Amino acid sequence: MSGERIFARYRIETALEPEHAAEVMAGEQSTGTFIKVPGETDELREHHAARVERIEERESTDRPSLPGAAKSKTEPAVYRCAHVTLSWPISNMGPSLPNLLATVAGNLFELKPFSGLKLLDVTLSPAFLSRYQGPQFGVAGTRRFAGVSDRPLIGTIIKPSVGLTPQATAEMVQALVDGGIDFIKDDELQADGPHCPFSDRLREVMKVINRHTDKTGRKPMYAFNITGEIDDMLRRHDEVVDAGGTCVMVSMNSIGLPALVALRKRTQVVIHGHRNGWGIYDRSPAIGMSYIAYQKFWRMAGVDHMHVNGLDNKFCEDNASVIASAKECLKPMFAPPLPGCEIMPVFSSGQTARQAADTYKALGTTDLIFACGGGIMGHPDGIAAGVRSLRQAWDAAVNGIPTEEFAKDHRELAVALRKFA
Repeated sequence: MSGERIFARYRIETALEPEHAAEVMAGEQSTGTFIKVPGETDELREHHAARVERIEERESTDRPSLPGAAKSKTEPAVYRCAHVTLSWPISNMGPSLPNLLATVAGNLFELKPFSGLKLLDVTLSPAFLSRYQGPQFGVAGTRRFAGVSDRPLIGTIIKPSVGLTPQATAEMVQALVDGGIDFIKDDELQADGPHCPFSDRLREVMKVINRHTDKTGRKPMYAFNITGEIDDMLRRHDEVVDAGGTCVMVSMNSIGLPALVALRKRTQVVIHGHRNGWGIYDRSPAIGMSYIAYQKFWRMAGVDHMHVNGLDNKFCEDNASVIASAKECLKPMFAPPLPGCEIMPVFSSGQTARQAADTYKALGTTDLIFACGGGIMGHPDGIAAGVRSLRQAWDAAVNGIPTEEFAKDHRELAVALRKFA
């Protein structure tokens, strides 16, 4: 571990010279403060100071993107933008994800010299593998549990998000498994509400799934939302395992990294990571953290799936960002023979049969979960037809057949294309 370094790349906007601004960043997040102090010796800086590795100046602007920043001293005003790469010796924080986060994404965002600062990427040292397990199941394990080997997992979300009783939830699950679904997830808003207690929902849903498995030999994957206090999550995980479940879901931003690490140490099933609240980090181009950096923390902590939004979605994220995020989930974090920690990207948000072809063309693989709520339940011919329409759309995409042409001989797909035009 001695000599290894952590690297982080940022987009900055500042009224200072970029070189000066980068040094301010490096000092703030390592050995320095606003004034030189006696303990900051040359030897200490040599071993522990952050280093400015690279500065790539970009466009400038005439007005600050964020309030509270130092004003430009030039007339007309100039706020200079740059991509800055910093590095730290791992001996500063050790292989600790919470302390890594404090280092690369701490007080930087509040520094007055910056009218914009966003973490774009982070490169972890292999030393983190000495402490963290990374994903246990990832793509291959998810496929094994779900019994799907050569196509995307077709999935859906329980809707309405809240309000259904355990029995009503189970009735919906019955219709979905009868229709051939591969993956079902609780909505992130429903974990253990008084109207739908977790243990009751688990019991009723698993009755349906286990009965279906006994009948067909195939067990659809259900991601039970176990989000809560650590002790509650671990207890709920154990309940899922005892009931024969294969997946648990957590709202990552709600539970935090240490809680996910605790769950990963315990888990015997797939961990489905929901990124709800993600917009806090990424919606502004001027501040926050890119998904490219964000997902690396959670992969190292042990998540097996992560949401990436979807093409032509109902949110503000553009298609290029969605695909870049999905590709990053499937990209190894470390070179062989070290584990790559690849995970399964989950596409959702307004997905229908219409997005299958473009998703496959852009991503180039079927290693994904394609989660459709209205795209399945809103099919005019019912849930089973909705599931079939999605499989047909993906069959067409993988075989290079235009969706509209394939639909001529596949009624469910044709109806879906008319419905979701």
